[in-house]
Amino acid sequence: MNQIPLDVAQLIAIAYAEDLGDRGDVTTASVIDPNHESRANLVVHEAGIIAGLEIARACFSHIDPRIDMLTIRNDGELVEAGTTVATVTGPTASILTAERVALNLVGHMSGIATATRAYVDAAAGTAASISDTRKTTPGMRTIDKYAVVAGGGVNHRFGLYDAVLIKDNHIAAAGSIIEAVRRARASVGVDVIVEVEVDTIVQLSDVLATDADRVLLDNMGIDQLVEAVAMVGGAMVTEASGGIDLTTVRAVAETGVDIISVGWITHSAPALDVALDIVPEPKVGSDQFE
Repeated sequence: MNQIPLDVAQLIAIAYAEDLGDRGDVTTASVIDPNHESRANLVVHEAGIIAGLEIARACFSHIDPRIDMLTIRNDGELVEAGTTVATVTGPTASILTAERVALNLVGHMSGIATATRAYVDAAAGTAASISDTRKTTPGMRTIDKYAVVAGGGVNHRFGLYDAVLIKDNHIAAAGSIIEAVRRARASVGVDVIVEVEVDTIVQLSDVLATDADRVLLDNMGIDQLVEAVAMVGGAMVTEASGGIDLTTVRAVAETGVDIISVGWITHSAPALDVALDIVPEPKVGSDQFE
């Protein structure tokens, strides 16, 4: 994420407006000399996949363009506890004011990337990709989905606007799977992916009678998934979803599905513990320079 998308820039602006209110950082303003400068280390306090360093840079720049951030590690890298991933230099007051929002976003994104990598590793050696869903934090979908990719996963549709996913309520309202797909294809044409969610083999038979691109096999057991994949026979992309966790993802992947979508990686992954530590100034009269 070398260039910050407009929605992410707006997210950063909203986050600081929320934090600073109409009085600003009263603690820093009352304690720190505005002419004082510091160097600080962005440190990861637990092992995980780092993500969001360019977002952090944008956060610091939002508060003060004079702050300079040097990245030492890259998004997508596995880092051990205690690793310094970036250094920040500039006016101390500005660094302290910018700190919390930057850390919140990096910790949030790194938590998603770390959770994603755990699923990717669990499915390693199979043909299945680990995908996110639309179960993202409102207003944070771009960074959530970026973090999934940093963790080795793939993105599902970004929103309701870029792909068709026909679910049970759509089918009920349209009258049948075949009619729902017919209407969707007539509306969006051949360049937009049309996917249908099913939870039974009978429904899958109906999907296979359409020109849908993908079928989402929802909450199926392992035996059902094996049967479903065999029925599809490569005619369309297969996606498994629903109740899949780290104890079951390997078995699901081994059924031969193409995609495994996991909402948990974006809606419930714990944030990674990251901190910003100012490097203390040398004490006058110490033996540091002897």
